[in-house]
Amino acid sequence: MPLYKAPITSAKNTNGLCWFDKISDRRGFSRTMPNTVIHGEGLGKRYNRGALQQSTLLRDHLSRALKSPLSVFRRTKEESFWALKNVSLEVKEGEVLGLIGRNGAGKTTLLKILSRITRPTTGWAEIHGRVGSLLEVGTGFHPELTGRENTFLSGAILGMSKREITSKFDEIVAFAELEKFIDTAVKHYSSGMFVRLAFAVAAHLEPEILLVDEVLAVGDINFQKKCLGKMGDVAREGRTVVLVSHQLNQIRRLCHRVVWIDGGTLRRDGPTHEVVSAYESDMARGSSISTERDRDSNFRGHFLRWEIAGSGESQCHVLDTFGPVKIKFFVRINVPTSQGIHGVALYNADRQLVWGFAAYNVELAPGEQSLCHELPSLPLRPGAYSWLVSLYDSSELIDAWNCVPELLVATEPVAHPRDEWAGLLNLPDKFTVSSEAR
Repeated sequence: MPLYKAPITSAKNTNGLCWFDKISDRRGFSRTMPNTVIHGEGLGKRYNRGALQQSTLLRDHLSRALKSPLSVFRRTKEESFWALKNVSLEVKEGEVLGLIGRNGAGKTTLLKILSRITRPTTGWAEIHGRVGSLLEVGTGFHPELTGRENTFLSGAILGMSKREITSKFDEIVAFAELEKFIDTAVKHYSSGMFVRLAFAVAAHLEPEILLVDEVLAVGDINFQKKCLGKMGDVAREGRTVVLVSHQLNQIRRLCHRVVWIDGGTLRRDGPTHEVVSAYESDMARGSSISTERDRDSNFRGHFLRWEIAGSGESQCHVLDTFGPVKIKFFVRINVPTSQGIHGVALYNADRQLVWGFAAYNVELAPGEQSLCHELPSLPLRPGAYSWLVSLYDSSELIDAWNCVPELLVATEPVAHPRDEWAGLLNLPDKFTVSSEAR
């Protein structure tokens, strides 16, 4: 769609800068790159976190003065904080962009700015195309209207004609599985029914840009799978999707690129598997400190650390290759061990056992020792995994350790594109077709 024909809404922020206005040079052309449908520069949003409103009545002032005489001289200060600060980004036509980060990082605030719900405090943004947003359950629905009426209302807001909405209506109702309740007022819908209809409308009325927040968590597992399949179809049709999700497997499967927002600022922007792995590594590093503090060391010995041999210092817990891998577990031995039994187990994020191994009659002298495992490959699907290592002397436990940080697999996904068929392994496969003569 040509940029100069795209509908753009204009507004002014508090600094007098253009918000959702096309920024043009003297020749009248947009400054953004060709095929850029979302462009933001220096976006920031400041909120006030003020004290509670105090009464101005004389009796209330006197009451506070009697309870605390010094409170008369105190001023209530109104604090402010930046939910989003100096964020710039570009999204190309047909791109699927993932937004990840901790709760409260600013992801939803950014989507609300892009959806024209929230006005930025600083910066400006422009969007070229018809936008469909699904930020909260029931956003844009009128509770007194029926599901049928809200479907036509949402379509009209998106700029679609009644004929276009009618042609999609049966498909929307079938997808949402609300045939019996489509003429019921949506105020009587459960949260699951609400989100099913909201997603079906947003996805089927063919907006050129679809903004989706973490709303799929409301639906059941089967509906989540259906939504993921539909979003994959939307992406393959060349429409632009911006997706916020804490389900990193969803992000890996759907997104071409990922932006990591941390503390209201853009921390990293790049290919999906690199940014998601860096985010998982940061999460694992943050949770490892308290875990280590709780560990008690046995007088006979204890595990110290683990690493992937040959990796850089910053990547020693990240697996990014399909080739041979060497894992080292370091242990401090205080008492000689002649009949040692060493076990190792690898678990996925759902605590399913992926691989286990045991070695017997292990001899260990006092000092720091390394227990090394050489594997021809470790073709696991991308994600976070945890090691459990143990060491016994005959039947007496020396130490058992849930290793920290976690193992992060950051290889490029090569398994089935649908989560439910991808399985546990991420095996590279060379597929060919040949004609065999009988």
